[in-house]
Amino acid sequence: MDDHHHLPHPRGLHGMDHRIVAALRACGTDPRVAGAARALSWAGEHGALWLAAGLTGAVVDRPRRAAWLRGTALTAGAHAVSMGVKRIVRRPRPTHVEPLVGTVGRHSFPSSHATSAAAAAVAFGALGARAVPPLAAAVCVSRLVAGVHYPSDVAAGAALGALTARLGARWMAGGPA
Repeated sequence: MDDHHHLPHPRGLHGMDHRIVAALRACGTDPRVAGAARALSWAGEHGALWLAAGLTGAVVDRPRRAAWLRGTALTAGAHAVSMGVKRIVRRPRPTHVEPLVGTVGRHSFPSSHATSAAAAAVAFGALGARAVPPLAAAVCVSRLVAGVHYPSDVAAGAALGALTARLGARWMAGGPA
């Protein structure tokens, strides 16, 4: 799927980033995989999937409503932080593969999808939402299969999201921030 095969391949970690995204993007040639990647990318846009999950948790789990709402706020906050970092770093998205999805912005680092997904996995996972961590992992991988992020973008986003949620865990549980 490398349309720019005539260009020299980058070396080192940057080269590994390029090779991995090209290999995973090639998985998207299967229509089922492409459809799943598109659906997960769409659902994760602006953290919408995670905000909906947190608000649903707050509605159905009345005794822990405050914890669900705080976890939702942590997830939204992590997403906002990633957007700020993205504006500072300004790393361009991969251009050596054809993307499966459109993107809201042209900057790639960190992946905001991965940031909000990992924040939700940590925050909602702490509340017993067992389906969230594997779904969050699938959203992260979808960004690579869609060809819109490098693995380092996704890894950095996931680390940022997990750290944000972990730092806010005490506040989420009702203690001081």
